[in-house]
Amino acid sequence: MTEQQAHRFERGTDGPKVIMAGVDGSASSLRAAAYAAGLARRQNALLALVYVQPLLPAGAALGAPVAGVAEEIAEALAEEIRASAERVKDLWRVRWEFRTFRGDAYAGLVRAAEELTADAVVVGVSESAGHRFVGSVAVRLVRAGRWPVTVVP
Repeated sequence: MTEQQAHRFERGTDGPKVIMAGVDGSASSLRAAAYAAGLARRQNALLALVYVQPLLPAGAALGAPVAGVAEEIAEALAEEIRASAERVKDLWRVRWEFRTFRGDAYAGLVRAAEELTADAVVVGVSESAGHRFVGSVAVRLVRAGRWPVTVVP
Protein backbone atom coordinates (compact mmCIF):
# COMPACT_ATOMS: atom_id res chain seq x y z
CA MET A 1 0.00 0.00 0.00
CA THR A 2 1.42 3.37 -0.99
CA GLU A 3 1.58 6.42 1.26
CA GLN A 4 -1.21 8.06 -0.78
CA GLN A 5 -3.49 5.03 -0.50
CA ALA A 6 -2.94 4.79 3.26
CA HIS A 7 -4.24 8.33 3.81
CA ARG A 8 -7.16 8.37 1.39
CA PHE A 9 -10.57 9.08 2.88
CA GLU A 10 -13.19 6.37 2.67
CA ARG A 11 -16.27 7.15 0.60
CA GLY A 12 -19.78 6.04 1.36
CA THR A 13 -19.54 6.00 5.13
CA ASP A 14 -21.96 7.58 7.54
CA GLY A 15 -19.50 10.14 8.82
CA PRO A 16 -16.62 10.15 11.25
CA LYS A 17 -16.30 7.38 13.79
CA VAL A 18 -13.61 8.99 16.00
CA ILE A 19 -13.06 12.68 16.66
CA MET A 20 -9.90 13.36 18.62
CA ALA A 21 -9.14 16.48 20.65
CA GLY A 22 -5.80 17.36 22.20
CA VAL A 23 -6.08 18.74 25.73
CA ASP A 24 -3.41 20.18 27.98
CA GLY A 25 -5.41 22.18 30.51
CA SER A 26 -5.10 25.50 28.66
CA ALA A 27 -8.24 27.51 28.01
CA SER A 28 -7.95 27.04 24.25
CA SER A 29 -7.53 23.27 24.57
CA LEU A 30 -10.62 23.03 26.78
CA ARG A 31 -12.59 25.06 24.20
CA ALA A 32 -11.29 22.64 21.55
CA ALA A 33 -12.52 19.71 23.66
CA ALA A 34 -15.97 21.32 24.00
CA TYR A 35 -16.10 21.95 20.24
CA ALA A 36 -15.03 18.37 19.53
CA ALA A 37 -17.69 17.10 21.95
CA GLY A 38 -20.35 18.95 19.98
CA LEU A 39 -19.06 17.46 16.72
CA ALA A 40 -18.96 13.96 18.23
CA ARG A 41 -22.50 14.33 19.58
CA ARG A 42 -23.90 15.49 16.24
CA GLN A 43 -22.04 12.78 14.31
CA ASN A 44 -22.63 10.04 16.90
CA ALA A 45 -18.86 9.53 16.97
CA LEU A 46 -16.48 8.58 19.75
CA LEU A 47 -14.83 11.60 21.36
CA ALA A 48 -11.21 10.76 22.14
CA LEU A 49 -9.57 13.28 24.46
CA VAL A 50 -5.77 13.04 24.43
CA TYR A 51 -3.21 14.54 26.79
CA VAL A 52 0.44 14.25 25.80
CA GLN A 53 2.72 14.20 28.84
CA PRO A 54 6.03 15.91 28.09
CA LEU A 55 9.11 13.72 28.55
CA LEU A 56 11.07 16.52 30.14
CA PRO A 57 8.91 18.99 32.06
CA ALA A 58 10.16 22.57 31.75
CA GLY A 59 11.16 22.83 35.42
CA ALA A 60 13.44 19.77 35.20
CA ALA A 61 15.96 21.68 33.11
CA LEU A 62 16.25 24.23 35.90
CA GLY A 63 16.67 21.63 38.63
CA ALA A 64 13.20 22.04 40.12
CA PRO A 65 11.58 18.95 41.69
CA VAL A 66 9.01 17.86 39.10
CA ALA A 67 8.54 14.14 39.75
CA GLY A 68 4.96 13.18 39.10
CA VAL A 69 3.88 16.62 37.86
CA ALA A 70 2.86 15.33 34.41
CA GLU A 71 0.88 12.50 35.99
CA GLU A 72 -0.85 14.95 38.33
CA ILE A 73 -1.81 17.14 35.35
CA ALA A 74 -3.18 14.10 33.50
CA GLU A 75 -5.19 13.02 36.54
CA ALA A 76 -6.54 16.55 37.07
CA LEU A 77 -7.54 16.80 33.39
CA ALA A 78 -9.23 13.40 33.50
CA GLU A 79 -11.16 14.40 36.63
CA GLU A 80 -12.20 17.74 35.12
CA ILE A 81 -13.40 15.96 31.97
CA ARG A 82 -15.31 13.36 34.01
CA ALA A 83 -16.97 16.11 36.08
CA SER A 84 -17.95 18.04 32.94
CA ALA A 85 -19.33 14.88 31.31
CA GLU A 86 -21.36 14.13 34.44
CA ARG A 87 -22.87 17.65 34.43
CA VAL A 88 -24.09 17.38 30.83
CA LYS A 89 -24.79 13.65 30.59
CA ASP A 90 -28.56 14.15 30.36
CA LEU A 91 -28.23 16.84 27.67
CA TRP A 92 -25.43 15.38 25.56
CA ARG A 93 -25.07 11.71 25.02
CA VAL A 94 -21.43 11.54 23.96
CA ARG A 95 -19.29 8.42 24.07
CA TRP A 96 -15.84 9.51 25.14
CA GLU A 97 -12.53 8.23 26.36
CA PHE A 98 -9.45 9.89 27.81
CA ARG A 99 -5.95 8.75 26.92
CA THR A 100 -2.49 9.92 27.80
CA PHE A 101 0.65 9.58 25.72
CA ARG A 102 4.22 10.58 26.48
CA GLY A 103 6.53 12.67 24.35
CA ASP A 104 6.55 15.72 22.16
CA ALA A 105 3.03 17.18 21.76
CA TYR A 106 3.04 16.90 17.96
CA ALA A 107 4.47 13.36 17.86
CA GLY A 108 2.13 12.26 20.66
CA LEU A 109 -0.96 13.59 18.89
CA VAL A 110 0.10 11.96 15.61
CA ARG A 111 0.64 8.63 17.38
CA ALA A 112 -2.70 8.96 19.17
CA ALA A 113 -4.55 9.79 15.93
CA GLU A 114 -2.98 6.80 14.23
CA GLU A 115 -3.74 4.39 17.08
CA LEU A 116 -7.31 5.66 17.43
CA THR A 117 -7.83 5.77 13.66
CA ALA A 118 -9.08 9.32 14.10
CA ASP A 119 -11.25 10.78 11.37
CA ALA A 120 -10.68 14.36 12.56
CA VAL A 121 -8.38 16.19 14.97
CA VAL A 122 -9.36 19.25 17.00
CA VAL A 123 -6.79 21.35 18.87
CA GLY A 124 -6.70 24.73 20.52
CA VAL A 125 -4.66 27.59 19.15
CA SER A 126 -1.22 27.88 20.72
CA GLU A 127 -0.88 30.42 23.50
CA SER A 128 2.93 30.47 23.25
CA ALA A 129 4.66 33.44 21.62
CA GLY A 130 7.59 31.21 20.60
CA HIS A 131 5.39 29.30 18.19
CA ARG A 132 5.42 32.27 15.81
CA PHE A 133 8.98 31.32 14.96
CA VAL A 134 9.07 27.54 15.36
CA GLY A 135 5.50 26.68 14.34
CA SER A 136 2.71 25.49 16.58
CA VAL A 137 1.50 21.94 17.01
CA ALA A 138 -1.69 22.92 15.16
CA VAL A 139 0.24 24.22 12.14
CA ARG A 140 2.37 21.06 12.06
CA LEU A 141 -0.75 18.88 12.18
CA VAL A 142 -2.33 20.83 9.33
CA ARG A 143 0.85 20.58 7.26
CA ALA A 144 1.00 16.83 7.84
CA GLY A 145 -2.24 16.64 5.83
CA ARG A 146 -3.26 13.29 7.26
CA TRP A 147 -6.54 14.29 8.94
CA PRO A 148 -8.94 17.18 8.78
CA VAL A 149 -7.69 19.51 11.52
CA THR A 150 -9.81 22.15 13.25
CA VAL A 151 -7.98 24.81 15.26
CA VAL A 152 -10.19 26.40 17.90
CA PRO A 153 -9.27 29.90 19.17
